[in-house]
Amino acid sequence: MAAAIATSHRRSHEYGLYPGVHPDFAPLSGSDLSFLVERNRILHTHAVPAMETLYQQIANTHNMVLLTDAQGVIVHSLGDADFLEKANRVALTAGVDWSEESKGTNAIGTAIAEHAPATVHADQHFLAANHFLTCSAAPITDHGGNVVGVLDVSGDRRSFHKHTMALVRMSALMIENQLFAAAFENAITLHFHARPEFIGTLMAGIASFTPGGRFLAANRNGLFQLGLSCPALQAHTFSSLFGLPLSALYDHYRSAAPGLLDLNMHNGVRVRGRAELRLTNGMHVLTGAFEPMPAAQPVAQPAPRPAPRRMSSLRYLNTGDAQLEQVIAKVGKVLGRDVPILVMGETGTGKELLAQAIHNDSPRAAGPFVAVNCASIPETLIESELFGYEEGAFTGARKKGASGRLLQANGGTLFLDEIGDMPYSLQARLLRVLQERMVTPLGSGKSIPVDMELICATNHDLRKRIADGLFREDLYYRLNGLVVKLPPLRERTDLETVVRKILVGEREDGRHRISDEVLALFRRHRWPGNFRQLNNLLRTAVIMAGDEHEIGLRHMPDDFLDDIADTPAAFAGTSAVPAPAAPVAGANLEELELAAILQALAANGGNISATARALGVSRNTIYRKLPHLR
Repeated sequence: MAAAIATSHRRSHEYGLYPGVHPDFAPLSGSDLSFLVERNRILHTHAVPAMETLYQQIANTHNMVLLTDAQGVIVHSLGDADFLEKANRVALTAGVDWSEESKGTNAIGTAIAEHAPATVHADQHFLAANHFLTCSAAPITDHGGNVVGVLDVSGDRRSFHKHTMALVRMSALMIENQLFAAAFENAITLHFHARPEFIGTLMAGIASFTPGGRFLAANRNGLFQLGLSCPALQAHTFSSLFGLPLSALYDHYRSAAPGLLDLNMHNGVRVRGRAELRLTNGMHVLTGAFEPMPAAQPVAQPAPRPAPRRMSSLRYLNTGDAQLEQVIAKVGKVLGRDVPILVMGETGTGKELLAQAIHNDSPRAAGPFVAVNCASIPETLIESELFGYEEGAFTGARKKGASGRLLQANGGTLFLDEIGDMPYSLQARLLRVLQERMVTPLGSGKSIPVDMELICATNHDLRKRIADGLFREDLYYRLNGLVVKLPPLRERTDLETVVRKILVGEREDGRHRISDEVLALFRRHRWPGNFRQLNNLLRTAVIMAGDEHEIGLRHMPDDFLDDIADTPAAFAGTSAVPAPAAPVAGANLEELELAAILQALAANGGNISATARALGVSRNTIYRKLPHLR
């Protein structure tokens, strides 16, 4: 902290301040103060309860609790009566600016400047007028990491307590969590931690996702536990981060008394979790059945969503595409024949769905289906994860040991996804298990027989990885009893049927249909995320459409329209952009507007995104005005 104080003092000098200056303690005028409070209404609303709780813990200690906005201007204060007179001398009151530019080094301003908690004690304050104070402040950030305010405890320097900063930081985190919850209505919010007793406390991680599973944001503890930055997390989904299909999450909360979720994070750490989907009409969808929140007015309780249709069967997957039909015919011939199956294909082409369908149609359907993503488990954990371990096998091992995924699949099917990413050192051991059908847990001298079908999947060219020394050739020939390749979505000829089945899976009443304009865009899109991308897109579109029967362009997310607009292939099969005509004298407003769009479109070479930016409108507006580009 000493280095931060020294740096702050240098900044104070650069602002033109000097220690003996008489600071400006004039608060904002009444109207400006009202505007300040209104501008920070959401922060104020969620901060005041935490401030009152904090004040109860430090009452009668000659201290005040202060809330400022992002610039350091006090929005609200609570204080001991015996300290208020001193506080008034330096205007620790609403409407006064405590930024470093105004007051030099002080906990509020320095916390904003350093973007970190700050304690400034006595003569560490830059201005001599503030030397009688001790202040502890913590910035309050939103889900994007931006400082939106500061929580501070300021008091007489003689009443300094080391525990004050801990209380301030905990209270600031409480406010951040309240702001986080308020920012994501109509989102799946997961509270998670490796220790179940911490769920529901300030120690829990919180992450929010769209109802379709796309990552939105996480709180500080959530980011720490996930071990990824916000930008990196934007490419993830609920399933990729926590190893659980979104459909399984919904199924979990359809049970009468759902307990905590067992989740396996992308980094291999096992956590417990509790999820909720809170709607703006005051309903909790994910908490076990449909649970109404207290509300001033009664709200209509929606009917529970029916369980989705059973989608994992080979017959269901056969939707008319010739390539997929050949794949299904091949795997149908080896069902129950103890022939290992290797499924090739790009990420998101439905490799796990095919594996589940093979299991469900096999003689082992009544047994377990155990899926392991070899790429998501750290190399240090994958051996114990697959083969299990005995008590005391390594530091941190469970008291009674663990069986491992191979033994869990006994009598059923083991699906090893991303097998190409399995550490080379473990490939020989897996090969031995597959040949001998015996598993030896870590720390044990006893081998256990195992009987299971094996399905593997990868998006790698395994022959190339063999040539690069990354994959064992003998293991490759043990796995490829039958090799099939799933076509990417852009090559499928059954897109319309697939879309219709996904929509029925979302709403069995068949309420929603895709407009011809959107379907045309779907056919031209390259679908880099394949079915995972299509599923999330349609699930979100159904929610956006609500009671509307037809899903149109206005229900599509901006990033999808961006991809379409910025891809030259998006214009394939459409007429060229017409040359813009000069506005006709006496033209009406709509004609003038259309002429302006055509001129901008021509100037930007047909790029719809660039045209929308140039005109200051959305891409949806361009599509609506020029339907021939849809």
